[in-house]
Amino acid sequence: MNGQIKEIAMRLRGLRDVLNISVDEIATACKVSAEEYESYESGKTDIPVGVLENISKKYDIGLTALLFGDEPHMKSFYLTRAGEGTAMERTRAYKYQALASGFIGRKADPFVVTVEPDAEEKPIHLNSHSGQELNFVLEGKLLLSVDGHEMILNQGDSLYFDATLPHGMKALEGKPVKFLAVIL
Repeated sequence: MNGQIKEIAMRLRGLRDVLNISVDEIATACKVSAEEYESYESGKTDIPVGVLENISKKYDIGLTALLFGDEPHMKSFYLTRAGEGTAMERTRAYKYQALASGFIGRKADPFVVTVEPDAEEKPIHLNSHSGQELNFVLEGKLLLSVDGHEMILNQGDSLYFDATLPHGMKALEGKPVKFLAVIL
């Protein structure tokens, strides 16, 4: 498994230890089974952003602190230059670039997400998390599924939705898709 996944897994274990939380308690907060949560914490299984978002909100820790291990320091503004946001490639298929990771007390978590095409044509992996989400396509063609409704978004299209509903996406036409994702 990717080294960044293992680092996130270590942060999850550390958070649970510091807060003295049982696996069952945090699994319930994440809306997954204890066994599934343990596989995340072991670093053997990719951890969906929705799970991390649930932990972030429940235990009042920044999502980017879980993803990248850095605490924000800026209170007035945080500038991210083109291509310089804190980046993470969680799997071969998904790359996240945080756009506001250094801002304290964010009300939203904006990311530029790049999704690589799936050569094996696997079904869309669905996840859910608390809050709402906005996806705005910057490049490419994206198939986005929300609660069983499949929509094709082209460059310039956006979708705002209830993130507690099962949702997932995949790149179309054999090309990568880049979109702005704002998690609220």
